[in-house]
Amino acid sequence: MPTGLTQDAGWQIGVSKTLPLPVSAVWDFVASPEGIALWLGELSQGADLPREKGAGYATVDGIAGEVRGYRPGDRIRLTYGTTTLQVAVTSAGEGRSVLRFHQERMADAQEREHQRTHWRSVMERVVAVLLAD
Repeated sequence: MPTGLTQDAGWQIGVSKTLPLPVSAVWDFVASPEGIALWLGELSQGADLPREKGAGYATVDGIAGEVRGYRPGDRIRLTYGTTTLQVAVTSAGEGRSVLRFHQERMADAQEREHQRTHWRSVMERVVAVLLAD
């Protein structure tokens, strides 16, 4: 099976980064309006992403979907157009954490490569803001 193709989730991509920050600091940022605008885009209905399972959202750039799961301090899972996106923060030991973006159910290898470039760029921007403080 080609890299990035799974039997259950189709084409997928994951980008992660270990940060010298506690989980709470990373989570507070990625779940904040500023953080959401960086990784998801500016929301058309206001600055806050809904937390209720099944709640819809839309960005000013035309991405729409619904929240599939929201566990404070842990992960946000939502549909992202026709794909599924998960943003997770986990502990990497004392005072360190791992931020992950994982997207699945993409159409093909070409979309996977495009999204890999996208999520790497998103990660760079998020990390730059987190480490600037």
